Amino acid sequence: MMVDVERKKQYVHFDPRTKIILLVLSLIIATMAPSLTYECILILLIAGFGMLCGKFRYSLIGTVAFMSLYLFTVFYLKDSTGTLHTMFTAWLSLVFKVYPCGMLSGIAVSTTRVNEFLSAMNKVHVSKKIVIPFAVMLRYIPTVREDWHYIKDAMRLRDVSPSFKGFVKNPVMMIECIYVPLLMAASKAADELSIAAVTRGIENPHSRTCLVQIRFQKKDILIIGCFLVLLLVGLFL
Repeated sequence: MMVDVERKKQYVHFDPRTKIILLVLSLIIATMAPSLTYECILILLIAGFGMLCGKFRYSLIGTVAFMSLYLFTVFYLKDSTGTLHTMFTAWLSLVFKVYPCGMLSGIAVSTTRVNEFLSAMNKVHVSKKIVIPFAVMLRYIPTVREDWHYIKDAMRLRDVSPSFKGFVKNPVMMIECIYVPLLMAASKAADELSIAAVTRGIENPHSRTCLVQIRFQKKDILIIGCFLVLLLVGLFL
């Protein structure tokens, strides 16, 4: 029943290997992007992929944030000069290269179940020394996010605002209420997830089984083809 519910949230279910291929292609495309307009097309393609996976809000916010940076670059930095111009240009150049991969990584991590990832990696015979750390990471990020929500609730009970204004008003209290419990929770979560993974047989040398059929389908080939077309367009521009 749980699998069915999660499948409904993921409107289109892609193979975990497809997401890894898309990440590699996005890294290449972002690295050799000839213009900001070309990167905008990449962001729109990533947003479309995210919406297909059911991440509507995440994709919309990510696209709006990137377009805001794009408009700021085009209309403000184009005519400005001086130290501030140089500083923003250097910073935004790095952001524009990293942003697409970060956005796609968020979609891939939030829509990939650990058992599906392990089964997919087992099909391509990837070493467990590589697979196990990534499998733990897939469970680690949601766990830390959940702990962060608990910490924010506890801060509000102590009348401490978890915001930039609260940090400026009382930085010592913010550090005490955020960084200390978050680091302790992260360390504890890492130990618990590692123990849980070993208990569930993550180190089992035999082939894994999975309730979901892991294989490439037409939709996987189609989305990879879209990214490849964008890559080829960038190469010949």
